[in-house]
Amino acid sequence: MASSDYSRGQSCRRSNDLSSIPLKNGFLSTWSIGFIVVVVSLISPTSSFSRSPNLQHRQCSHSLNHRPILSINSACQSTRASRCLAASSTSDDTLATASSGIGDTERLEKLAQLVNDALDEHGSEVMKTFNARVAVISPDDYADDDDFQQNYLRLGLVASDNFKNDQTVASLPFYDTDGSGLALAPHLVAKVVYDNVLPEGYDGWTGDIGLLAMLLLNEMARLNVDGGTGIDLPKRKEAAQSLMAAWVVSLPTPEEMSLLHPLNWDENVQEQLQSSSTKKIYRLLDDIDDDSSWLNEKVWALDRNKFPETIKIQIGDDAVEERPCFSPDGFRHAVSLVRSRSFFVDGSLRLLPYLDYANHDDFDSYELRDGGIGMLWGSAKGALLKSGKKLGTGDEVRISYGPKGPADYLLDHGFVPPMCRVSSNGAAVSAELSFEVDDADRFRDDKLDVLEYETYELAPMEPLQTFDVTGGPGSTGEPDPAMIQFLRLTKLGGKDAFLLESIFRKEIWGFVSEPVSEDNERGASTAVIDACERALADMMEEGEEGSDGTASEKERLCTMVRESEREALDRTLVYAKQEAEALDLKEYYQERRLKSLGLDSDWSQEDDILGEGGGRVPGGADYDW
Repeated sequence: MASSDYSRGQSCRRSNDLSSIPLKNGFLSTWSIGFIVVVVSLISPTSSFSRSPNLQHRQCSHSLNHRPILSINSACQSTRASRCLAASSTSDDTLATASSGIGDTERLEKLAQLVNDALDEHGSEVMKTFNARVAVISPDDYADDDDFQQNYLRLGLVASDNFKNDQTVASLPFYDTDGSGLALAPHLVAKVVYDNVLPEGYDGWTGDIGLLAMLLLNEMARLNVDGGTGIDLPKRKEAAQSLMAAWVVSLPTPEEMSLLHPLNWDENVQEQLQSSSTKKIYRLLDDIDDDSSWLNEKVWALDRNKFPETIKIQIGDDAVEERPCFSPDGFRHAVSLVRSRSFFVDGSLRLLPYLDYANHDDFDSYELRDGGIGMLWGSAKGALLKSGKKLGTGDEVRISYGPKGPADYLLDHGFVPPMCRVSSNGAAVSAELSFEVDDADRFRDDKLDVLEYETYELAPMEPLQTFDVTGGPGSTGEPDPAMIQFLRLTKLGGKDAFLLESIFRKEIWGFVSEPVSEDNERGASTAVIDACERALADMMEEGEEGSDGTASEKERLCTMVRESEREALDRTLVYAKQEAEALDLKEYYQERRLKSLGLDSDWSQEDDILGEGGGRVPGGADYDW
């Protein structure tokens, strides 16, 4: 296996200084979408794992916020075993284990019935519009699909009425002020639930995803039938709290997620995924470990009555399941749920219970959108689930988890949809490349000033940026223009450094949107070539995943990601090399500037004489001093 640039054996990039509040310069939020309880050895591309927000991220700003790399601390140096999610256990013979639900259609049907009963009793009061039922989606429904990811039971939404294309099937109000509805948003952590519990300014490495995970853990603790109670916030009416309880009960257990989500896979397969993608899973795991270590020592361990390490949740009338809660294992479980279930709607990452049961479809589906929801007193902001095609009663309701690459889909939802696979000629084949302003650059301060104040008014750029490169049918390998623009700025130097003078400060970002000089353009092309070659070299070779010549289903998912990213990197590499060979054919800043001043042609006396061109002959003035 090719050595990775980020070995899990040396995975701790930062010190776990538990005496300080974990702060970050920023967080690249992933985008988000819904998720469904999936209960077998892997997950379907139509599983309802949600898009993250990461959000959701390069489509908007193409930026990855820079975070400082600190020293390794002994607190980070955990063994491989401690990195894996520990399964809950109990000696109580009456306590149900999560393994009893894996592949258990009866258990899934019980969960679906609990959710539907809550909807029947309280749905119209809280949801306003919800013309669907939660159901167990059988793999038999996809008997004509030979994709192994389809062969798993999961919950989904089926229409309870007939719908035309683009009709509202379900809606959910936000209630952003106090969180009294079902929707959960990151701002509720500091303003409502954990007010006076977390230090002012708390901002973990996991960003909004971590904040939503803390809200989710609190909702779980509020259902604990054995001890600790969590924080009894947000305050809700009985109808809303009953719906929230039914939704929490239906969430996948840690044991189920250890099969379904890469953050909870065993270490060996995570190592393969690390070497199969430009998007590194170890960085995500380190963020989770750092935040959970700080929270565990500084918050949770100080009050175990309020923040229990494990909880017991009542499942119907005759079963109780134990799950980790306010602990490192519980936090990782909650983060994986949030990554798989969250939606980026109305400018914020959100958990939207009940809407998140909808499965993904590459085609004939829409992303969740924000909009007005009719209320007794007028209209309120909320999320809308629209039909993507004509539906009949009993048809499954699908949504789109958004335009993301193969690694994002796998790390968010646990599957790789056809549109992200080379084997199915997917149009969303992509990889990531990261570039940074060099710390040793003598003009670093000037360039950082440009990035912070002179690029995009509402979204200042960080010195470390990550961009998508694409492959697939019809792709030429041409990089994102914003990536080349950023690289031209980072490579400014030598004779081009005059553009960094303050007189050009307001214009320089526009200048670098086009070629600056041959040397500068060569530097940008070389940076792309080097980044592609490094990424390809770091990826494991094809056929390495199975020591006995076969690959597990998780390894096959890693292979899908690796094939797609290789395709994107190869195409980008070819394009960058072609550009590097055609530098003499481009028009650069000097030529453009002269042309704009009308000085791009040779001067002749015939073209510039008094009375014809409106000018004067150089040296032709007859002054009487």
